[in-house]
Amino acid sequence: MGAIASGGAVSINRTVVETLGLSAKTVRELAEAEMAELAWRDGLYRQGRPPLDVRGQTVIVVDDGLATGSTMFAAILALRALGPARIVVAVPVAPADTRDEIAARADEVVCVQTPERFVGVGQFYEDFTQTSDDEVRALLNAAGECLPMASRETWP
Repeated sequence: MGAIASGGAVSINRTVVETLGLSAKTVRELAEAEMAELAWRDGLYRQGRPPLDVRGQTVIVVDDGLATGSTMFAAILALRALGPARIVVAVPVAPADTRDEIAARADEVVCVQTPERFVGVGQFYEDFTQTSDDEVRALLNAAGECLPMASRETWP
């Protein structure tokens, strides 16, 4: 029905909300609960480190695929507030209409496949298990080690 991102970015899929018959109050309550979860995960993943400074930079946002696009919409909103020069979205698969909606919000979209029969992102993977919190933290720490020295002052 939607997605949220750091910085207060909220993306609501009105079609899904209407199809499910959700009231504005229910949507607001769910968003508040998810904001609390986001704040917890943000602290867990950042471990006290500030976000990278992306002002004037090209930011490439990679996802395992797009379905409704709500998560990517929220990510783009959050990133736009940080002032990057460009936002490039890279995904292996998405329905054509979602890809086109994302393309209207990002500066560029790279999408390998837009199948006519799209049920969900998971149908294109042999293993679509969730990434654990420990795996995310390990990957973020490893990525921090690859940053140029000037960036390491704000990341591991």
